[in-house]
Amino acid sequence: MLKTAILGPVYTPDDPHHVAYLQDALVEINQTDKIIAVLTPNDADYQGHLRQAQADGRLTKLTPGQVLVPGFVDLHVHAPQWPQAGHALDKPLNEWLNDYTFPLEAKYEDLEFVQTVYHDLVHTLLANGTTTVLFFGTIHTEANLVLARECMDQGLRSAIGRVAMDNPDQTPAYYRDRSSEEAIAETERFIQALELLGQDEPLAPLPVITPRFVPSCTDGTLAGLGKLAQKYDLPIQSHVSESNWEHQYAIDRFGIHDAEVLDRFGLLTDKTVLAHGTQLTEADAKLLHERGTALAHCPISNAYFGNGVLPVKQLLAAGNEVGLGTDISGGYSPSLYDNIRHAVALSQVRTDGVTNADHGAPDSRISMPTAFYLATKGGAEALNLPVGAIEAGRQADLQILTDPHPWPSESPLERFERLMYQANRSTVAAVMVNGNWVYQVRD
Repeated sequence: MLKTAILGPVYTPDDPHHVAYLQDALVEINQTDKIIAVLTPNDADYQGHLRQAQADGRLTKLTPGQVLVPGFVDLHVHAPQWPQAGHALDKPLNEWLNDYTFPLEAKYEDLEFVQTVYHDLVHTLLANGTTTVLFFGTIHTEANLVLARECMDQGLRSAIGRVAMDNPDQTPAYYRDRSSEEAIAETERFIQALELLGQDEPLAPLPVITPRFVPSCTDGTLAGLGKLAQKYDLPIQSHVSESNWEHQYAIDRFGIHDAEVLDRFGLLTDKTVLAHGTQLTEADAKLLHERGTALAHCPISNAYFGNGVLPVKQLLAAGNEVGLGTDISGGYSPSLYDNIRHAVALSQVRTDGVTNADHGAPDSRISMPTAFYLATKGGAEALNLPVGAIEAGRQADLQILTDPHPWPSESPLERFERLMYQANRSTVAAVMVNGNWVYQVRD
């Protein structure tokens, strides 16, 4: 049975290189919050379905200048870091972690502080058109459950990880698991508590196994988390070859790259998402492809901490799964629109190089349709979720954009590109998650 229908122009990703434009599309959503049909005026039953939706009072008609696009999928958000977004981004990664990030995350024992931050963060993400988020939490189980409740209350699709970090050489005494046993036990307690919290909830957050990254974890913790992921059949998230420092750390400690380290401990699966990867070698990328492991490209953050640019075009050509992440707060912006733009810009930097002596990596440029794919379908495939596109069979996670400059002379592709370059929070008029309007701008 029809729940609602939306009438208007649609942009949706076809594949990593093409975006489809459907003028006057009728998007039908059923009572299970799935898109059951996307009809165009050329379809024989279009007019009949349109009349029926109008007669039943179930039609939402976009106003002139508005367009419908899929909700965005953010593959990498450090939820507790939201209050420091934009702080100290001129520091090296290891200094930034120790001097700013770890002291902030340690404050999440204070649940009143937690509530204030997470309520604002979830609202802000939705207001920017993001409908699915893969979150890093903190080591505090109760704080992570507050984040889960906020996601359910506000209608954000989410997956949440309780961060495990117990290596005394790379984590401060005031903020770490006291032992590998504690890291594993608390992770399991979080998994069970989150599953209980989300019982019978349509948007129950999915628990995620979350070793912070190789430097933060002892061998026992990495091994134990690999076993937990297998026991509960859960997704995994971490960082991989994020910077020169992290990449070299794994080599110094294990004699291999951190992708191989994660694989050794059973943490590379087809449900794993790894952020950054700016220092990946071809062999590393091949290993991730063989395991079905996805990459979260975080272009803004990588400009500050990555010591390089992810070879997105080459990875996609090789069959690797790639999506997009804001990496709050290594990335200062909560908007995937900002990261879409940076993804295109940094791909051009990678192609051209940064000095006359640096000739770059030829043929590394990506297009705006490719960056849009990363923020939508690419992220959905990384998480194995039926979202990220306006197609029959996918969940209805959508955003309505109001075009501030609808020039009549533009082609559909030109309009799409301009919108992606100019869109911001004020452009997002309404957001739907799982068939329900969860954010709307009021006149």
